[in-house]
Amino acid sequence: MKTKPTLESGTLDPIISLSTIPATLIQTLVDNYRNSQLATINTHLNMNDAHSIWFNLATLKKFIADIESETQKVNPDVSENDLGIRFYYAAYPSVENWDLMENQPIGQNYAGKHTLVLVPTMKQANEQGELLDYDFNPLNSGAYQKNNAVLSLAMESDDAPLSDDEALAQNHGQLIPPSSTVVQMY
Repeated sequence: MKTKPTLESGTLDPIISLSTIPATLIQTLVDNYRNSQLATINTHLNMNDAHSIWFNLATLKKFIADIESETQKVNPDVSENDLGIRFYYAAYPSVENWDLMENQPIGQNYAGKHTLVLVPTMKQANEQGELLDYDFNPLNSGAYQKNNAVLSLAMESDDAPLSDDEALAQNHGQLIPPSSTVVQMY
């Protein structure tokens, strides 16, 4: 009898033949979020926050291809099994601080709403030999090697502040709201 992979100690079997979840479970999870976290955000922040984000398939495929190709340019020994994507919950700045979004293709109607920021990860052993998925920037050649060990933004941030240098990341999804909810199933 084959069992489904389970989340144990923060790991999940990385290869599943077909990604499925019962529709009723999806609805329950979405309802749980909307009735708890989203309701609290909307009430306490007096807003109508986003409850979903949409990325077109081409954007996601390109982001994945960029992670793979930029990584391979610097370190061809890194395999796709070593790479991943972390989805950070994030929030756009308020209208008063919208100048932070200069040169970003996002309108002020997104101000204060939550979003996702997608950041590449690379598997690397920590000092105890445990394999962990560290955030890293494939565009930073210094993020790959130091004493034959991968450095990551997560590891570097304790030693040095983050810079305004470009980092490979993704955040240009469509938020609902402000976009129409008519397209949603859940």
